Amino acid sequence: MDITILSRNKNLYSTNRLFNAGTKRGHNITIIDYLRCYVNIGQNQSAIYYDGKKLNNFDAVMPRIGASQTSYGTAIVRQFEMMGNFCINTSDSIKASRDKLRSLQVLAKHGIDMPITGYASHTMDIHDVIEKVGKTPLIMKLLQGTQGNGMVLAETMKAAESVMNAFKQVDADILIQEFIKESSGIDIRAIVVGDKVVAAMQRIAPIGEFRSNVHRGATTQHIDLTKEEENIAIKSTNILGLNVAGVDLMRSKRGPLVLEVNSSPGLQGIELLTGADVAGEIITFIERTVEVQ
Repeated sequence: MDITILSRNKNLYSTNRLFNAGTKRGHNITIIDYLRCYVNIGQNQSAIYYDGKKLNNFDAVMPRIGASQTSYGTAIVRQFEMMGNFCINTSDSIKASRDKLRSLQVLAKHGIDMPITGYASHTMDIHDVIEKVGKTPLIMKLLQGTQGNGMVLAETMKAAESVMNAFKQVDADILIQEFIKESSGIDIRAIVVGDKVVAAMQRIAPIGEFRSNVHRGATTQHIDLTKEEENIAIKSTNILGLNVAGVDLMRSKRGPLVLEVNSSPGLQGIELLTGADVAGEIITFIERTVEVQ
């Protein structure tokens, strides 16, 4: 098959692993920088160009769209879709997962449990929103934040109000979330491919840090998910229309809670820790899906 990976950097671990996994299976793999793509749109003559050359259709497209380039990246993915290419994650599903508020709204509508979350625009409503989310401490999270950036732990109600007011002064959108004390600094990343979880790990924040992001010093451990956790990860991925996703979960007294669904999960940490061949699982999913189309 002819498969393309949409990625800014061919030397990234995840991009390189997908390239090698596909090549090993005998597929023709092309890596394309989606920011270098441009489109020509017209009746019966729409096309995508890269480096001055018109691209032919591919059997499959693997989007690896960076969070800061979601708008342009998904426009390119959408054009591939319009031209009949199979994209393992569609433009709509990528955009749905990147919009934190929207994704939580959609997941909640379909019965997925998560930390209680508040959102408001007017400063007059801040105090009431904070009270309805619950007692302090509370998590204050920027809608546009990634990898733990734009997250604050407010220890008191006064601190929470101050953070909200400060962010509103610069017109920033912020979520207020319930703090799950029993899981403080610990979460789970599950990689879903199709209809199964292919790898999972636990991330543990360093002492004094509530964010469990690896680049902030968190350590990782192998973990066996419960059947309920596996089902919730798969269901969350399917609800947002994704075929490949990294689902972040948290264990709580009331059961597993979904924190976020990532449409371009990194493979390095979880593959090296667990020994799982996530890249190979993605190629297998593509083979099976394209075969039946």
